[in-house]
Amino acid sequence: MGKKRSGGGLSPTQQAAKFLGVSVLAGAVLAGIALPAAGALGLAAKGSVEGFDEIPANLKQPPLSQRTTILDNKGGTIATVYSRDRTVVPLKDISPYMQKALVAIEDSRFYEHGAVDLKGILRAINENAQSGGVAQGASTLTQQYVKNVFMEEAGDDPTKLAQATQQTIGRKVRELKYAIQLEDKLGKKRILANYLNITYFGEQAYGVEAASQRYFSKSAKDLTLEESAMLAGIVQSPSRYDPVNDEAEATRRRNVVLQRMAETNDIPQAEADRAKEKPLGLKVSKPQNGCITAVKGAGFFCDYVREVFLTDPVFGKTKEARAKLWNRGGLQVRTTLDPQTQESVQASIKDHVYQTDKVATAATFVEPGTGKILGMGQSKPYGFGKNETQINYSVDRKMSGSNYGFPTGSTFKPFLAAAALEQGTPVTKSYPAPYRMPYPKSVQTCSGKPWVNSGGDTVSNENESEVGPYALKEAMAKSINTYFVQMIGETGICPVMGMADKLGVVQGNGDKLPQVPAIVLGSKGISPLTMASAYAAFANRGTYCTPVAIESITAPGGKSLPVPKSSCSRAMTTKTADSINTLLSGVIDSGTGREAGLTDRANAGKTGTTDSRKNAWFVGYTPNLSGAVWVGDPLQKEKMTNITIGGVYQAKVFGGQVPGPIWKDAMVGALSDKPSPDFNLIDIPDPDKDKGRDHDRGHDRDEEPGQGGSKPGTNTGGNGNSPWPGLPSGLPSGLLGGANGHGGGRR
Repeated sequence: MGKKRSGGGLSPTQQAAKFLGVSVLAGAVLAGIALPAAGALGLAAKGSVEGFDEIPANLKQPPLSQRTTILDNKGGTIATVYSRDRTVVPLKDISPYMQKALVAIEDSRFYEHGAVDLKGILRAINENAQSGGVAQGASTLTQQYVKNVFMEEAGDDPTKLAQATQQTIGRKVRELKYAIQLEDKLGKKRILANYLNITYFGEQAYGVEAASQRYFSKSAKDLTLEESAMLAGIVQSPSRYDPVNDEAEATRRRNVVLQRMAETNDIPQAEADRAKEKPLGLKVSKPQNGCITAVKGAGFFCDYVREVFLTDPVFGKTKEARAKLWNRGGLQVRTTLDPQTQESVQASIKDHVYQTDKVATAATFVEPGTGKILGMGQSKPYGFGKNETQINYSVDRKMSGSNYGFPTGSTFKPFLAAAALEQGTPVTKSYPAPYRMPYPKSVQTCSGKPWVNSGGDTVSNENESEVGPYALKEAMAKSINTYFVQMIGETGICPVMGMADKLGVVQGNGDKLPQVPAIVLGSKGISPLTMASAYAAFANRGTYCTPVAIESITAPGGKSLPVPKSSCSRAMTTKTADSINTLLSGVIDSGTGREAGLTDRANAGKTGTTDSRKNAWFVGYTPNLSGAVWVGDPLQKEKMTNITIGGVYQAKVFGGQVPGPIWKDAMVGALSDKPSPDFNLIDIPDPDKDKGRDHDRGHDRDEEPGQGGSKPGTNTGGNGNSPWPGLPSGLPSGLLGGANGHGGGRR
C-alpha cells in the first residue's frame, strides 16, 4: 500500500497518483504503447491498482555512462574511451533553442501538464481508435525520461534492454508511477536537463553535448536555431532521421520541428521559414573511441591502463564490479606516461624497424625508484588491419600481451651475477670458461633435489677464440656463455630463483621460471616491461619497484578514486647493485653493447640474442631511466639472418646491433634536458690486463643450446684438460651450442 502521512492519510501527491493509477492508467497505457483502444480497456484497468501500489516508491537513477579521458602525466589527452559517448552538461550550457525545439516536438504542453497529459491521452485514444492501430502516442517527456532510465540501467545486456523497452502494460504502469514521483521531486527544468543528457541522438552520441560535437563539432551551448531543430527531430527515430546517411529525410524532419516551434509561439513564423531554407550545415566529427585513437603511438599503453583497471582489486572486488565502473566512465585517468619519452620511443622505433618488416620491435621505459611507466611502443601499430595488432608485445599475457613473452638471451645473466654476489662470490671471480663444455653433472635446486645433466647437455661460446679463464668483468662484457654456466653450477639455481622473485621476473604467461641451469642463458620468455622494471632495480641501487601506469583518477563530481601504488622493496644490497652497475657499464664501454652507449651521461646495459637469432634484446639504464628493447618475430618463426630491418640489410642480427641503437636513440630524446646523475661505481681489478686479450666487440649472439646436442666424446682441442671439476678432458666436435633444447642464448 502507499506510504501514509503522520495524520493517517495519503499525501496529496500520493492521492493523485492513486487516482491516476485507477482512472487514467488504462488510457495512458493504451495510448503510450500505441494499441487500439477497442477491446482492451477492461484488461488494462483490471488489476492495475494493486500493481501500481506495489511498485517501489523511488526510481533508482543510475549514474549516466560517459566518456573516460586518459591523460599523460602532463595532462595531455592520450585517448577517450567509452561504452556510450556522453558528456553530461547542465541546462545553462544547452542552447535555449535546443530546449525549446525538443519540448515543441516531443511534448509541447510539457510546462502545462503534470506527469500525465490528460488532453494528450484523450487525443491519442481517439486517434488510435479511429485508425485501429498505431497513430499517436501520449507519453510525456517525463515518461520518456523514465523509459530512458530503464534503458540506461540495462546497459548492453540484451535481456535487460528487451525488458526495459517491451511493449507491455506492466512497463507502462511502472513508467507512469515513476513519472508522477519525478515531477514532484525534480521539477520541470531538472527533468528537461536530465532528458537532454540521457537520450540517444544516433551516430553513437548519447546526450545533447555529444550529439552537438558529433554533427556540428561544437558545444551544445552554441547550437543555432536550425541546428537545434535538426537534433530535436532525430530523437524520435535516430536511424530514420540520421543526417549523415539521409540528409534529405533529416532536412524534412528538421523543418517539421521548426514549424512546430512556430505553432507553439517559440519563434515567429518568419524566422521558422528563413531557417527552413538553410542547409543542415553539418560538420561531422568521427567518433573518437578507444585506444585505437591514441596519440603518439600510445595505443598499447592505453590498453594496458584499461587492463590494469579491469584486473586490479583496488577498483572493485569482482571482475563484474570493475567492468561496470569502467563502462560507466566519466573518469579522468591521469597516467604515468611522459609525452617526451613516449614521442622519443616511437620515433626511434619508426626509424629503425618498419611496420612492414618481417619482424617487430617493442620497447618499454620505466623510472627507477617509482616504477612509473614513462614510455611504451612497438613497430606494429594498434589496430585490426594488415601489419597491425592488438597484442601488446611489451607486457604479460594476462594484460593482453604475448602468450609467453620472448626468450631474453644473455640479458638474464646479470640476475645470476647479482644472486652470486649476494651469496658472497667475489666480483673478481674467475672460471676456466672454455669455448665448449657440458653443463654441470648436477646443480642444486630449491626443492633439495638437484637438476641432473642426464642427457649430456652442452654449451659453447660464440667464437672459438673465446677461451678462458675469464674474470666476471670481462665475462659480462663479452657475454661468455660457459662462464655463466659454471657460475650457476657453483651458485646453485635456488639463489637465482630468489633474485628473480625479488625483481618481479616471471615468464610472460605468469608462471615462475623453471629450475634448470639454462635459464641463465635466457631460454624462457619474459616481457620487455618485466625486464625494464627488473633492471631499474640496479639503477635504483638495489631497490625494486613494481611497475605502475596510473597516477590518479577523478570521478564525475570531482571525487578522487584510489589507484594502485608501486610497491618498492630491497632486492639486493647497494654494494651488489653498485657492482652490477659497474659490470654493465663495461658492457657498453668495451663489450657487446658499445653501439648502444650514450656519450653524455652514465649508462649501463646488457645485450642478448637467442637461438637461431629469433630474438634480439638490449636492456639498459641510466640512474633515472630504464628501458628494454626486443626485436624479433612474435610467432618465433623468422630467423634474423640475411634480413632487412628498417631498410638496412643485416647478415646477422645481434642484441647490440639492432635493439641497442633503438634504445640509444629513444634514451637520447627522452633524457634531453634532463639531469644526468652518476652511478656509484666500484673499482674492479682486472687480472687479465696483461694477457693481451682481444677486447674488440666481436659478434653478439647468445646461441640457445639445442643446435648441436652431441654427447661428450672426441677432443677437438677446445680446452684440453679442464681445471673445472666435472669438465672432461675430451670435448666433442661439431657442437654449435647443443643443450638438446634446454634453451639459452648469448650477447
